[in-house]
Amino acid sequence: MVSSNPGLPWTIFKVLSWTESYFDSLDIEGSRLAAEILLGHALGVKRLDLYLQYDRPLQEKELTLYKSLIRRRVNREPVAYITGSKGFFLSELDVTTDVLIPRPDTEVLVETALDLLKTAPGQTVLELGVGSGAVILSLAREGLGCSFFGVDLSDRAVAVAAANGKKIRNMDPVALTVGSWLTCFRQGDIFDLIVSNPPYIPSREIDTLEPEIRSFEPRMALDGGNDGLDSLQKIIDNAHLHLRSGGVLLVETGCDQKEQVVHIAAMTGRYHPLVYIRDYGGHDRVAKLVKK
Repeated sequence: MVSSNPGLPWTIFKVLSWTESYFDSLDIEGSRLAAEILLGHALGVKRLDLYLQYDRPLQEKELTLYKSLIRRRVNREPVAYITGSKGFFLSELDVTTDVLIPRPDTEVLVETALDLLKTAPGQTVLELGVGSGAVILSLAREGLGCSFFGVDLSDRAVAVAAANGKKIRNMDPVALTVGSWLTCFRQGDIFDLIVSNPPYIPSREIDTLEPEIRSFEPRMALDGGNDGLDSLQKIIDNAHLHLRSGGVLLVETGCDQKEQVVHIAAMTGRYHPLVYIRDYGGHDRVAKLVKK
């Protein structure tokens, strides 16, 4: 970041414009947004405030900090890991490299679950693979008087989810535990609704993904085995054992996995014909299975 005219100060507007151009030259996606988020983080202000004081010169220590953030983004580290937070649904969540960065498509899973919960408050809800807590905490903050439970194989992920839960006020309590899918529950543990966004990317495809994903996000939260269906199969095969009659399983899947998921569900013989809910891009994303 070298000025062609050393006598001119680096104002907020000038720094944003330079960074956007620099990111564009390196084919970094969302260059302007990334520049705004990173500069706001460096200055401790909201994005809107950047434009309310766009002509403010930056101090040397502010520039130094901002440069360090730029270098991390140039190395393809995701913005959410650099700032340590990510907006999802109605919450701003802490994220670390121990958890998957919440995606907008997963909000469809939350919306579908909320539609079910609002028809009959007071239900028992379980999330398999809580990660940052994005899904289960978004449901709990609606204050529907439900009982919420969450499980994750990673103790570090559970710690992140628990910390996020403490930041959200006036939500229904969430009981979190460390374990592998449904194996930590007893035969008599029954739920009205089970939700999950499990790993569903085929192992061989992970190293072909964007460096932001393959180099930084936790592989265990991405890797669905040889065909991407390992976790989906385990969940669908066993969820009926912990659902009441008429209870619902909602699972996020890859947009090209509908045929396989329909087959897995049919082979159990435990569910009514499943329904798929599409994401904002029009792709089949959330499978809804109702226990017979």
